[in-house]
Amino acid sequence: MINAHSLAAEILEGTLDETYPVISKISDMKLRPQKMRLSDKTLTLLKNFSTINQSILFKKGNSLRTISVMKNILAEATIEEDIPKDFGVYDLNQFLNALSLHQSPELDFASEGFTVISEGRARSKYFFADPNVIVSPPEKEITLPTEDVCFQLSTQQLDKLIKAAAVYQVPDLSVIGEDGNINIVVRDKKNDTSNHFSVTVGETKNSFMFNYKVENIKILPGSYNVVISSKLLSRFTNTDIDVKYYIALEPDSTFE
Repeated sequence: MINAHSLAAEILEGTLDETYPVISKISDMKLRPQKMRLSDKTLTLLKNFSTINQSILFKKGNSLRTISVMKNILAEATIEEDIPKDFGVYDLNQFLNALSLHQSPELDFASEGFTVISEGRARSKYFFADPNVIVSPPEKEITLPTEDVCFQLSTQQLDKLIKAAAVYQVPDLSVIGEDGNINIVVRDKKNDTSNHFSVTVGETKNSFMFNYKVENIKILPGSYNVVISSKLLSRFTNTDIDVKYYIALEPDSTFE
């Protein structure tokens, strides 16, 4: 019998066996320019990624990926820039603050071991981190083992849920299927008298209770297509920008 919690962890860690195949990435060997500027959209993504993991391993190409130290949240995005080389940043917030010292900084990657951040006569030298000290995502792409529950979550609904969790100071977010409806509830699931807030996001013929920790919903504001697997893994796909989040469910989740 497959342990669903272990399965979700194996998928996020990239150690899942051939029972649920994943797709290997093809290395992009073409030469790239050694200089680039980061757009405001990319900087916003990186700021969000820093809440998932303080470190990040940049890879050649136009993809950004990160995974939490606990390996229960994985995020990936496609950006407009073409990253010229692999490099590691240990403190992503510090790197972003270094960029903020300039109004429109240019990053030069011609040197080994560091990048030169410049604008006009101002220059900064930022040294890369050893990739071995960074918890980074697996090379293989993530595939949900099953797709059992699907719904759309609007910007307004997401904002209200996150705000309500803060107002009521509750730790749990649950996606509950009962009486034909899919409801998302923020609450303290261990306290029957807990204050709670809920929104209805769809209809269902199934009965389920998928539990998350509110602190793990580290996604950008926006509307999302949400797919949940009963194997305790979910995918949140932003409908406006090319970013996805894979978030593990809590082990006490149920699906009938």
